[in-house]
Amino acid sequence: MAPSKGGDKQFKPMTKKKLTYFENRLLEERRRVLKELGHYDETFGSSPQGAEGDMSSYSFHMADQGTDAMEREKAFLFASQEGRFLWHIDEALRRLYKKPDTYGKCHNCGCEIAHDRLDALPHARFCIDCKQTEEDGKRE
Repeated sequence: MAPSKGGDKQFKPMTKKKLTYFENRLLEERRRVLKELGHYDETFGSSPQGAEGDMSSYSFHMADQGTDAMEREKAFLFASQEGRFLWHIDEALRRLYKKPDTYGKCHNCGCEIAHDRLDALPHARFCIDCKQTEEDGKRE
């Protein structure tokens, strides 16, 4: 395996201690996201009608209705982003559990993903150089 452009060392499987650390980081992020999604579920699950059919919680003014619609759409956007983030976390946990010797390995160049990057983004699949190359490609 060739080192990446940034001069990272070739990939060495992580120690049990590091794997446990990143497993805990992923599980911590997963709990946080699920909590956030629960908050959004409460937002979407609220009914416009109360138990007795009272709709007084909704305004009849057009500007207020527009604000309510915008707030619901914003909540949906955030919930869908959190849902995608949860999917990435679950995929990282699958990699960690199924093939722990490859967790922390760049999917593109095969080099080790820096500890600081994994600590910030425990679900990262690419080293910083490969991710930067991917982002540059999307801009063109």
